[in-house]
Amino acid sequence: MTSKRSRRRGKGSLQSYQTKAGRRWRFQIWIPIDPEQPELGDKKFSRGGFTSDDEADEAMQIAIRKRKNDEAFHGTIPTLSTYGADWLDALTLEPATMKGYRRQFNNYLVPHLGTKPLDKITGPAIGKVYRLLRERGGKDGAPLSANTVNKTSITLAAILDAAMEDGLIAKNPAKLKKIVKAPTGRDIRAERDEMVTWTADQLKQFITWDRDVYQDELFPLWFTLARTGMRRGEALALQWRDIDFKAGRISIRRAADSATRGRTKVPKSGTARVIDGDAQLFDVLRKLKTARGSIALDLARPTAFIFGHDDGRLRDPVLVSNRWIRRMAAASKVIPSLPKIPLHALRHTHATLLMQLGESPKVVQERLGHASVSITLSLYSHATPTMQKAAADRFAALLD
Repeated sequence: MTSKRSRRRGKGSLQSYQTKAGRRWRFQIWIPIDPEQPELGDKKFSRGGFTSDDEADEAMQIAIRKRKNDEAFHGTIPTLSTYGADWLDALTLEPATMKGYRRQFNNYLVPHLGTKPLDKITGPAIGKVYRLLRERGGKDGAPLSANTVNKTSITLAAILDAAMEDGLIAKNPAKLKKIVKAPTGRDIRAERDEMVTWTADQLKQFITWDRDVYQDELFPLWFTLARTGMRRGEALALQWRDIDFKAGRISIRRAADSATRGRTKVPKSGTARVIDGDAQLFDVLRKLKTARGSIALDLARPTAFIFGHDDGRLRDPVLVSNRWIRRMAAASKVIPSLPKIPLHALRHTHATLLMQLGESPKVVQERLGHASVSITLSLYSHATPTMQKAAADRFAALLD
């Protein structure tokens, strides 16, 4: 909620507004579009982030005096900390995206650049911060990953772009590429852990143990992930109305939000997709629906979450991943040769096995919901040597 204290058009006005950091004030006056061409008329000029109405009023009076003297002015330039906080409060993005922006801003930008007025932030200063973050910007002075520093650089550049649009700075120092060198995609890929996937035999071993020995209540979830390659959040948000048992198809329309418990969002690709399943998968899902219905009829209704809690609530993706870690620990005691993999690696295993079978990358892309086939080929290039050998053998057989 905002409250305004109005003044005459020539004097300007003050307005208060609420932020997470507390009440802030902004001023607004009218200034010539071009002092040398008065016929063009006036435009609104506003600056915010002041901690009191007196502070805002003082800045407004300075701006009014400069307007009277036809001086070029910007009022009092806010610090990165103040302006960035207001910029974040004005954004309306997915909770997970907002969480990332706030983490990068509060943890990595504010401690190093927060007290600087926006017009005093230089390219060399930004480059120095990026180097410091890479060397010891993490917890307890540990190096920060190239990926995190890259995301932080994107956040800073977006804030300074907004400051340019507001007329606070003439250019964006975060985009001086010859001076400011944020980690690149190549740097990020170089640090990425090598992808570990299971072979078909290893996947069979785990499935058999989890179902028959461990008798896991979440077996249908792990089985669905392995057989479809869908994302963790997509599987958790599946409802019975998304399953077409007759046609053998699954519609992926939503995903569980890891940033806000109990909330769903659109899939990562931004659009729904439909994938085919095999007979064994749908047999497992039919048995699960029967078992869920025996607990409560509501759990088998069209809008019920297939893999939800027994009270119908959506499962939390992070807690499900923790359950998977415990499954890996238990499985390794019985099957020592089974590599421990993160839950997301079931998706990678599904894709890798399809590629090794010679399946079209386009089909794999559609099943996984990647934005383009180039992403699929890049992620699963480790399967290419096997595909090339098979292609070479088929070509030789054709000639022979």
